[in-house]
Order: sequence, then C-alpha cells, then structure tokens
Amino acid sequence: MIDPRLLREDPDLLRAAQTKRGLSASVVDEALAADEARRRSISAFEELRAEQKGLGKQVAQAQGEEKAALLERTKALSAEVKAAEAAQHEAEETYRRILSTIPNPAAEAAPAGGEDDFVLLEERGTKRDFAAEGFEPRDHLELGRMLGAIDVERGAKVSGSRFYYLTGPGADLELALVNMAMDQARAAGFTAMIPPTLVKPRAMEGTGFLGQAADDVYRIEGQDTYLVGTSEVPLAAYHSDEILDAGSLPRRYVAFSPCYRKEAGSHGKDTRGIFRVHWFDKVEMFSYTTLEESEAEHQRLLAQELEWLDKLELAYRVIDVAAGDLGLSAQRKFDCEAWIPSQGKYRELTSTSNCTDFQSRRLDIRTRGEHGTTPVATLNGTLVAIPRAIVAILETHQQADGSVRIPAALQPYLQGRTVLEPVTG
Repeated sequence: MIDPRLLREDPDLLRAAQTKRGLSASVVDEALAADEARRRSISAFEELRAEQKGLGKQVAQAQGEEKAALLERTKALSAEVKAAEAAQHEAEETYRRILSTIPNPAAEAAPAGGEDDFVLLEERGTKRDFAAEGFEPRDHLELGRMLGAIDVERGAKVSGSRFYYLTGPGADLELALVNMAMDQARAAGFTAMIPPTLVKPRAMEGTGFLGQAADDVYRIEGQDTYLVGTSEVPLAAYHSDEILDAGSLPRRYVAFSPCYRKEAGSHGKDTRGIFRVHWFDKVEMFSYTTLEESEAEHQRLLAQELEWLDKLELAYRVIDVAAGDLGLSAQRKFDCEAWIPSQGKYRELTSTSNCTDFQSRRLDIRTRGEHGTTPVATLNGTLVAIPRAIVAILETHQQADGSVRIPAALQPYLQGRTVLEPVTG
C-alpha cells in the first residue's frame, strides 16, 4: 500500500506514476475523494459522540420536563451515533479498498511503457552456433524424452495439461539445482527456510497477489486459504505485525517451495514442454531492510542471480523491466532472460523486485530506530525456478547425439556426472 501522506501531499506524483505504468490516473482522484469522505465521517461521528457525552452530564442535573426532553434527545442521539459510526467504518473501508488498488510508484530510473519497452542492461555468455557444429538443436521436450528425464504425457494423464513428471536424471537434476542454489545462498548469508505453501488471505493481500494477479491464484474452497505462486508470499508475511530492531537488518532468507499458478492469461502460450506450467519448485531469496538501503540490496540480489546463471554457463541478458510490466507491489524489477536455442529468443529465468515499503505497510512490518518506528523495505529474487532452468540447461548444453553436458559447477551435485546420456534414440 502506498504511503497515505503521498496521496494527500503529492497527488500529482501519483498521477504521473499511473501514467508511466499506462494506467488511468482517475483512481488517484477517487482515492482523494474517498479520503475526504472518510475524514468528514470521522468528524461527524466525533461531534455526535461529544454531544452524547455532554447530554449525559445534563441529564444527571436536569429535573422534570427538561429531563424528559433530554432523555428523549439522548435516545434519538444514540441511534444517530450508531449510524454515524457505521458510516465512518464504511467510508474507511471504501478508502482503504481504493487506496489498495494504487500500485507502488515505479522508480524514477524504471523505463516507462509496457512489456516491450524494457531497457537492456547487459548480455552475458555466448550463444552456441549449432549450424557451425553441424546439427539442428532439439527442444527440451525431445531431449527430455531421449534422456528419460521428462514425462508430460503421464503428467497430463494424472493431473491435466501443464503438469509433468521429472524422472530419473530429470529428478536428479532438480535436486542438484536446489542443493547448489541453497548452498550459494547460505554462503552469501541467507537463512534457509521451508515455508508453508497454503496461506491465509492476509498474506496474499499483503503481498499484492489478490489485486491484478488474483486470476492466477488457486483458492481452496471452504477453507479460505490460497496456494502460493511464489514463496515470496509466506516469506513476506513471516514478520507481519512485528517491529524489527534496526540492528537486525538486513534480514535475508532463502526458501525452497513448490509454487502453483493458474496461468490464466497464457492460453495458447508455451503449451509444449515444461516452460510454463501450473506447478513447479523454486528457490527464492527474500530480504528485509531499510528504505535507504533497498536499492543497494536490490543490486545484491541481482548479483546473486548473475553468479547463479554464470555457474550454469548460459547465454543470457539482463533487462530493466518497464513500469507497465511491473507487478502491483514492485517499484523496480530486473529480469534475467536466458537464450533458448529451440525458440531462438531470450526467455525469463529469474527476476528480482524492490517492493520498498508497499508490502510492509499492508502487513504492518516496521523497524525501530533512533527516529521511532517506520515501515521496512521488502525485496525478492528468484535464484532458480526449476523447470525453466532445466529447459535452458538441456537446450544450451545438448550434443549431437542427444546427450547433455553438465556445467562444471553442477557436476559435484550430480555424483560427479559430466554428461547425461540418452536412454532412447
């Protein structure tokens, strides 16, 4: 949630932020009107309550007809107070509902525009020239079948479309990736976590996933709980309603968890293979820090992602995501996109977002320092989303016979194997 003071003191900044995201600025005016109505309702309620308290003293001192008249007024006033209190609560809820729909203003450095208006920050690694090597690259699904590593047919039989089994070397590859990622994060000072993947509405609302992303969320009917699409949700809610001592910041966590997404807006996209699925496992980094340190922390998370992708020996690029492609909570976001040979283009493998104090205001997470209590900043960054990492590894490191070379850094986590060999032709 945005800082309410920003709405009152600089609404033009919010209007400009909406325009930068390609959204209507009218919500800012709606929020201002709701705030004014809320304050009027508070004033009306307080005036009636003051009158009610004053009448109580007068009744105690009055006699005869005067007392009867005052008692009659007291009775009527009681109903007015209840109505005013209800109106105040309704105005407050309306105000908070509208305020909660205003996204975190994008950073000044974030590019304006939509999905295609990103800014390229750098390219790393070298794309393989398969033509020069004398063979046509296979896609990850064909390689997965040859290796006995991926089974989407039985995944669909058991669970439906966009589900899969990782089998044999595929399962080994997931465990290797998870263990290597957790080792890297621990070495960088992150505390390992295994969080719950079923959460209450407060956690989903607090992280902004019941706003524009609500259609992509699985809700458990009859329990009022949700399956998370990322462990960002339980990690953000971990310190909800807490005051963190300034000396304890930054707090850095890394979590392994399954993730669930409806992929509601992806009909017809990436239907082949395991690039876009309803369930996948992920290792996610999460930081709590001060607003002043949030930009530097964002760079630290990005550096972890770059180190990770370099270990996998991938060709990839880093982009500064445009404001219109940011999630509700993010102020700025960097994506790392790996080159996928069978598609001939870069695809997102990891991302990291600075959410500043947007989530912490919703979840009431503060820090206590020399100037009192203030909201903390929260940041998240994916270290590895398993299916997409497997796609990139298989396709990038494939050989003409369908075998796949294992990146050197990953070999110790695969019992020293240097190559995954085909089991079928």
